Amino acid sequence: MSAQTTSLPAAGQHWNAAGYATNAGFVHALGAPVAELLDARPGERILDLGCGDGVLTAQLAARGATVIGVDASPDLVAAAVERGVEAQVMDAHALTFEAQFDAVFSNAALHWMREPDAVLAGVRRALKPGGRFVGEFGGHGNVAAIVTALRAALCANDAGEPAFAWFFPTADEYAARLAEHGFQVDQIALIPRPTPLPTGIGGWLRTFADPFLAQVDAGTRKRVLADTETLLRPALCDASGQWHADYVRLRFSARTSSSQHSTQGQPQ
Repeated sequence: MSAQTTSLPAAGQHWNAAGYATNAGFVHALGAPVAELLDARPGERILDLGCGDGVLTAQLAARGATVIGVDASPDLVAAAVERGVEAQVMDAHALTFEAQFDAVFSNAALHWMREPDAVLAGVRRALKPGGRFVGEFGGHGNVAAIVTALRAALCANDAGEPAFAWFFPTADEYAARLAEHGFQVDQIALIPRPTPLPTGIGGWLRTFADPFLAQVDAGTRKRVLADTETLLRPALCDASGQWHADYVRLRFSARTSSSQHSTQGQPQ
C-alpha cells in the first residue's frame, strides 16, 4: 500500500507525512520499475496522480520533465511542496485538467481510489492525444493475509465487519476498464512482490489500517492490532524477525489515440 491518496479514500484513513516516511519509505524505492516504464523525457508535461510526499515526483522532474503532483492529503502535499515539487490538493475523482499532459503517472495510489471509472475519465481528459497512462498499484490478492487477519481480530473482539477498504482488480478487469475509457493497453500484469517492512507489521498497521479501525475505541484498537500481529507472525515474519507484507502489484502502460481525444472523458 501507499500513503498516496485521493479524496473519497477508504473511510477513516488519515495520513501523516512523518509517519509515512518512517513506516513506508520503501514505496518510493520500489517504484523505480514503474518510473522506468514511464520513461519520462525532457520537455514532457507529466501529472503525478497521488503524488504523496513527492519523492518520485522530484525524481521524474530531475529527468527534465515538467511534473505536477496532485494528492488529496494536505499533509502529504505540504511535504511535497517543501521538497520543491509543484503539487496541489485535488480529488482524483474530479480532475480539472483538459488535454494538458503528455503522460499521467501513478505509483501505489490507484487502489485508494474507489470510483475507478471517475478516475479514468479524468485521466483521459487530462491527456493530450497520444498521451500515456502508466502506473502500478495494489492488484487482486494484495495484502490478502493482512486483511484476513484484521477481519478475524475484529470479529474476535466484537468490533464489527468493516467495508473492504481498497480497489484491487485483476489484470483483465482493469484492462477492460481502460479500454472502455478509450485507452489502448500496451502491457498489464499482476506481480507478486513480498515486501520487507522496515518497522514491522506494527508500523504497517499504524500507517494503513485506519479504514478497518475507524469505528473502534482506543482499547479495542490496541487489542485488535495485537491480535492481528499474533495471527500474522507465522506467515509473514521469518526466523530472523523480518516482517514482509504480502503485496501483489498491478503494473500497466496504456495510451490514448493519437488522432482522437474525448473532451468529456467518455469512451470512443
